[in-house]
Amino acid sequence: MAEQPGLFQAAREAMRVRHFSHYTERAYLGWIRRYVAFHGRRHPREMGAAELESFLTYLAVARKVSASTQNQALQALLFLYRQVLSVELPWLDSVVRARASRHIPTVFSRDEVKRILAQLDGTRWLIAALLYGSGLRVAECLRLRVKDISIDRGELLVRDGKGGKDRVTVLPQNLVGPLRRHLARLRDWFDGERRRGAPGVFLPHALHVKYPNAGVSWAWQYVFPSGSLFNDSARGLVVRHHQHPKVMQQAMRVAIQRAGIEKHGGCHTLRHSFATHLLESGYDIRTVQELLGHSDVKTTMIYTHVLNRGGKAVRSPLDAGM
Repeated sequence: MAEQPGLFQAAREAMRVRHFSHYTERAYLGWIRRYVAFHGRRHPREMGAAELESFLTYLAVARKVSASTQNQALQALLFLYRQVLSVELPWLDSVVRARASRHIPTVFSRDEVKRILAQLDGTRWLIAALLYGSGLRVAECLRLRVKDISIDRGELLVRDGKGGKDRVTVLPQNLVGPLRRHLARLRDWFDGERRRGAPGVFLPHALHVKYPNAGVSWAWQYVFPSGSLFNDSARGLVVRHHQHPKVMQQAMRVAIQRAGIEKHGGCHTLRHSFATHLLESGYDIRTVQELLGHSDVKTTMIYTHVLNRGGKAVRSPLDAGM
């Protein structure tokens, strides 16, 4: 197994050349490690389609993972063989696939959203308000930089969202005041950091080479920066990242509990609620699709099943009188 450190480094470099997100890189490396461990720490070059099939079948049958989880594992391992090891695998007909399920998303009512927001304050409140008011994923919100906010136009530019796509979404007018105040406090902190000669923020895609001063510029500053620095050993830099998603996810769990809401929800439920409430207000589904950044309108269609009109907008015969 002396080759494995080189294997993981080669996989990491192959993903960074293709500009994979940090989350995809971490997930793919995790699946590669599990695959190697499952087969007694044999090197992937010593294995092939049969071993890959047995691992995926194990995930579906023994671990009972969801179809999306199994597919992520498959994509990670196909990437390993094709892009890192330059090995083409035959069509995997014998893989037992986890059965795809179609779950209706949990959605908060408007009143429940208000109760949850009332349990948050400061930066946590602003992040949650943006998740609901702009339909952001939590990672998209935390990756916002100052240059991505257009207060005058009432827009947020979401860069490198799911699937590596950029999109524009709405900035709620009710958040303009709180956001301006947050940015003013952030600017004071930022100016203090520059006076102290503190390291700048993380820059993607080797932009620190092309624009050496961008990391310490106001435009590239994270709107929600981390309180600690990160040693990026791969690039030999000390940088500041945005806040970690787990911090906000934990704050949301506590807020939901304190609000007395029994639904199983979290940060992403605010995004579901954004879409559902827009459709309830009569907005066109294509508009909602663009704001959410869905590639296929079929993905957005799931929210039509949870509109506040009862089961499929049908009036029960019991309500029609006996």
